[in-house]
Amino acid sequence: MQADPQRPRICIVAAAPLTLKAFMLGHLRALLKIADVTVVADFTAEDASFPWPEELTRVAIPIARPIAPLSDLLALLALLRLFRRRHFDLVHSITPKAGLLAMLAAWIAAVPLRMHSFTGQVWVTRSGFMRGVLRSADRLIAHLATHVLADSGSQRAFLIEQGIVAASKSAVLAQGSICGVDISRFQPDALARERIRRSHGIPPEAVVFLYLGRINRDKGLHDLAQAFAESGARHPDAHLLLVGPDEGDLSASLIRAAGGCAARLHRVALTDRPQDYFAAADVFCLPSYREGFGTTIIEAAAAGVPAIGSRIYGITDAIVEGETGLLFEAGRVQQLASRMDTLARDAGLRRRMGENAMQRAVRDFSASVVTAALLEYYAGLLARRAD
Repeated sequence: MQADPQRPRICIVAAAPLTLKAFMLGHLRALLKIADVTVVADFTAEDASFPWPEELTRVAIPIARPIAPLSDLLALLALLRLFRRRHFDLVHSITPKAGLLAMLAAWIAAVPLRMHSFTGQVWVTRSGFMRGVLRSADRLIAHLATHVLADSGSQRAFLIEQGIVAASKSAVLAQGSICGVDISRFQPDALARERIRRSHGIPPEAVVFLYLGRINRDKGLHDLAQAFAESGARHPDAHLLLVGPDEGDLSASLIRAAGGCAARLHRVALTDRPQDYFAAADVFCLPSYREGFGTTIIEAAAAGVPAIGSRIYGITDAIVEGETGLLFEAGRVQQLASRMDTLARDAGLRRRMGENAMQRAVRDFSASVVTAALLEYYAGLLARRAD
């Protein structure tokens, strides 16, 4: 399809196609109405069967997540050739490695508008040499970009305080989040609630705590399992559901950490229907040590489920303490167990917080609100450049 010279040309770069599918698809559909859009990722033959928008141009460039000097150089050169050939008005990168390579290639190619979205900092939980390397990479990305988005206000404040980004060229879309939540998909569902509980042998009247996401150490899941061992011993009707891929080979150690409550800890490796698990839950838990924005907290909220989260940047934007959920100091297992006790014993409090959370999710974080904010942000940048 031939590009329309009157329409802006935008390129969005991510390392993995999954990032585009999970976070950018709604944005892409809306953006295609006003611009010619190219997406770059490490596409494979399997991605061809995905229902991408027909007008979208896809370019496959392998971008490895780990540091890989040779393949990183080849990806950089491929991006540079693409940017010089297509003459994009704006290049927008997501995820750290894609950001570093895309912003460097766009800077060399003199792309006028270079934008990166920060969605969390890996180096926050690292120490020593690698912390310095990863922190410097984020600073370089921000330096090469003309504009930076953070997916929460507290993350933006952290990046400014750490000297990573300048306040003058950083912003947050709407109230936060990279993509918002699909409120037609994430909502209370009594049938799904009954089906999921029955499949795990969980009684209808049980109190279900849920974690849904990647299973790794940075998410604080050992803390959650230990807190469940304490709180679950006091609340024999409580169950803990852990849903997501085990990236750190932690499943066995999490079961051990749950101690005498291990029989009420349930594991699900993968699901293509996360909305069903949110509907089955009474409380969502995110005891993470680092988070750009608690997207899963907002998805749970849309389903009418309150949350318990660690008091770190990103999560403090997703939970209004005492209104939509409860916060605790990251790593404080007994404090987390106390928060679980509070919600386990008070169905009325869970209901009130869940209702507040759902209203806030619909009002401030629906996908349509965040997409409209992104399009407005793009339009402002392109208009100022045209002037």
